[in-house]
Amino acid sequence: MRIIAGRWRGRPIAAPAGMATRPTADRARETLFSMLASRLGSFEDLRVADLFAGSGALGLEALSRGAAHVTFVETDRTAAEAIRRNAAKLEAGAQVRLLAGSAFALPQSEPFDLIFADPPYEPGSGTAVLQAVQKAQWLAAGGWISVETRRSDEVDPGDFILETTRDVGRARLTLLRRP
Repeated sequence: MRIIAGRWRGRPIAAPAGMATRPTADRARETLFSMLASRLGSFEDLRVADLFAGSGALGLEALSRGAAHVTFVETDRTAAEAIRRNAAKLEAGAQVRLLAGSAFALPQSEPFDLIFADPPYEPGSGTAVLQAVQKAQWLAAGGWISVETRRSDEVDPGDFILETTRDVGRARLTLLRRP
């Protein structure tokens, strides 16, 4: 896996060993960041959260493109260690916070401008993570959230505004924003 664009373009990042995580495919990441760039214009100075972070590829990509800070949420210790190693390799440690725990039960936090959520491919997991984000008030007013699910899984937007969905391979990318 490699960073697609920005200051670390082309730099490799490691995925955690084993089958506990499912890294977002390069094609899906490219599609997602294209969708976001056309709406946000820039990632400069954004506060970002990467839920079910795995390797940290989505959050690190946002940092590479100018985000100010990323909070990673991950339960798997092997994946958390991969995130630490990837951040250290890119010398991004000062811009990174890693929370060990479930993204379905988020602690209170300052709201984020952009959230990536790539929950397990289980029916209803996309809707469940949106509910957790809303309950913990993790998304700032006007902020954006991307939810990756299995292609067949619809996400109930609840109080969020559904902007678009895009199917990429076996994944569905759902892009929403908070009014």
